[in-house]
Amino acid sequence: MTSGTLTLVSTKDDDLASLPVVSARHPWRWVGVAFVLVLAAQFVHGLVTNPAWDWPTFARYFTARSVLTAVGTTIVLTVLGTVLGFALGIVVAVLRMSKSPFLSAVGWTYVWAFRSIPLIVQLLFWFNISYLYQRLSLGVPFGPEFVSFETIALISPMGAAVLGLALHQAAYAAEIVRSGVISVDRGQLEAAAALGIPRFRQFRRIILPQAMRSILPNAANEVISLFKGTSVVSVMAIGELFYQVQVIYGRNARVVALLMVATVWYIILTTLLSIGQHYVERYFARGDRR
Repeated sequence: MTSGTLTLVSTKDDDLASLPVVSARHPWRWVGVAFVLVLAAQFVHGLVTNPAWDWPTFARYFTARSVLTAVGTTIVLTVLGTVLGFALGIVVAVLRMSKSPFLSAVGWTYVWAFRSIPLIVQLLFWFNISYLYQRLSLGVPFGPEFVSFETIALISPMGAAVLGLALHQAAYAAEIVRSGVISVDRGQLEAAAALGIPRFRQFRRIILPQAMRSILPNAANEVISLFKGTSVVSVMAIGELFYQVQVIYGRNARVVALLMVATVWYIILTTLLSIGQHYVERYFARGDRR
């Protein structure tokens, strides 16, 4: 009986193995691909053949010295806003997670205030701070002054732009960092404490690697948003990329071509940031890969 059963199972397995393997057909997938390719071809054809895009003007100004200088200014604003913003954001995140109700309230108030006020309002406020306070001084509160100085000489337009971008960015960075830290299972910290692992090593080897997998995508998204958001400082007449192309097309009226210059530069730099994000995420995801 057993021998007959084994023979029957073996025969069925041989029959199944002899069947041809046919891949699943997805006809609508190919219809969708064809539709997208047709739309892309039409878009590219319009870019090439429509003279209104004014590609000769684009080529003339894309690598112009004034535009390259403006690109450098945009990069400087992004780097300074990111570094200072995330440095302050980490401090605010620590305050938010503090067991002290007072410190937690201070961190929450900062996040609430700077997320509620539009970025352009913050920039204009710091740009016009000397109108509100002509002089600042250091000394005893409500008492004698030791040092005083003119506010207008303290904050330049570039300094006001960096300060506004950094303070604005810190509010969002604080919540990104906080969300990454609280996403780590607390049971792992309890196990590490039971094993006698020092607290700093717990943070460096347990919390940080896991939190970074949650922090990095959101942080990279904020950096890219900040990079494009630097165009807001054009209201302060700072020579970043968007302001510079506005100046140029204000002289020659080639609006579309100059806007394309700014657009392509934004695309290039955003792509480079995205590539860097990919490799940093892959580095911190090493322990999570199979």
